[in-house]
Amino acid sequence: MECSEKPIWERFKAEVPDENARQLVRDHWDRVAKPLDGLGKFEDVITKIGAIAGTEHVSISKRAVIMMCADNGIVEEGISQSGQEVTTAVAQKMAVKQSSVGKMASVIGMDTIPVDIGINREEAIPGVRDLKVRQGTRNFLKEPAMTEEETTAAILTGINLVRECKEQGYELLATGEMGIGNTTTSSALTAALLGCSAKEVTGRGAGLDDKKLQKKVQVIESALEKYGFRGAEDGETCRGAAATCQKPEDAFRALQSVGGLDIAGLAGICIGGAIYRVPIVLDGVISLAAALAAERMVPGTREYLIASHVGKEPAVRKLMDELGLDAVIEARLALGEGTGAVMMAGLLDMALSVYNSQTTFTDMNIDQYERYQKR
Repeated sequence: MECSEKPIWERFKAEVPDENARQLVRDHWDRVAKPLDGLGKFEDVITKIGAIAGTEHVSISKRAVIMMCADNGIVEEGISQSGQEVTTAVAQKMAVKQSSVGKMASVIGMDTIPVDIGINREEAIPGVRDLKVRQGTRNFLKEPAMTEEETTAAILTGINLVRECKEQGYELLATGEMGIGNTTTSSALTAALLGCSAKEVTGRGAGLDDKKLQKKVQVIESALEKYGFRGAEDGETCRGAAATCQKPEDAFRALQSVGGLDIAGLAGICIGGAIYRVPIVLDGVISLAAALAAERMVPGTREYLIASHVGKEPAVRKLMDELGLDAVIEARLALGEGTGAVMMAGLLDMALSVYNSQTTFTDMNIDQYERYQKR
């Protein structure tokens, strides 16, 4: 990072959502002819979107899922079933909407934006945005995954993509990713940010057996020790607010040391949502780890984030608890790519059909339900 440049956490700040719009949306929900809070969490999410957009006329008709694709040097340590060639293969399918996320997004009319932020190949992939910072990260067991400059560049890539989308009229963005080894990077980052033991937050990813899972945990434990991120001992709970990475500069260092280019880009998308007032629907554990890094670097970012689902990885609930987010879908999803976030967008369409139906208690000639408790 050039000496003249300010670090990310000094360049940006999260805007405060519009509380007047939030109340207008709540009042609108109460006028809709249905039991109070009848759509549960969906009412809360749409109210949040209204506060972010600053209007009671909530719309998510133009939306996209941004898939950050990158390779991770840590795969050298045998922590994954697959090699880096799979990242390229899936990105190529993303480009023609033939991966899982593309097929699902096409059902609900959601755009897909695949991005090469760090795939380990020289050639560009037709149909994939070439915003490569470098060809994959380094093996973080040997050296930091990224330099300060590379980490900053990846975060700025995400921020700038949100700006572009905002200028193009997108009303909601979802996060997706592809990168062999990124459940290892996200678990390591989570452990560093929350002060957890590696064992407590590390799962099987795409389906590791017991032996490879143990190797994955050992690799993360060694890295945490190498970079001075003291986690809880086995049998202890995560230290949360007592963790070592509460300061913005510490969260940045954790991301730089054990994170990935895809995670850094996703952190930028989260920060971009807070800068440009765009709601960001998070996918699974990789997106959530990026979101917590973003919140630590730019406090207030979480007010612009929506959790879509509770995945199978053990870090998911810990990350959501720390972010104060509550997911809607509990279906043991573990597909990645942004598929859970796309599912969430489809469900929000249905909830909005009720919100925008204009069928009120007055229309039906019946008394409106009275709210006796404050939300």
